[in-house]
Amino acid sequence: MSRIEKVNEAIKRELGNMIQFGHLNDPRVAFVTIMGVEVSKDLGRAKVKFSTLSEDPEDIKDAAEGLDSCRGYIRKLISQRVVMRTTPEFLFIYDKSVHHAQRIDQALEEIRKLSSNGKGGRR
Repeated sequence: MSRIEKVNEAIKRELGNMIQFGHLNDPRVAFVTIMGVEVSKDLGRAKVKFSTLSEDPEDIKDAAEGLDSCRGYIRKLISQRVVMRTTPEFLFIYDKSVHHAQRIDQALEEIRKLSSNGKGGRR
């Protein structure tokens, strides 16, 4: 595992812990899940992909605003918890893949139900 991959995993783990254990004190981020972190090669920037339990655009917007408002505090906590020469600036990006995968699973389940009932047969 490369240095960048180790940093990505360490930041992801620490951000997840901060949210899970309520260190951010912002109710807008209570139901946020950190999906991944991509740190630039110079360790100056980190794209943080997150997901929410809700698919409601307003909830997603609130979560993004909550993370953005905690950006400086998150950076401070990461600098204390992850040993690096410099701590990256964070960019929070909503990750649609979880909800997209759920919709695909639902569609596949519908197809299975139809084919098991004999309604989805061949023509």
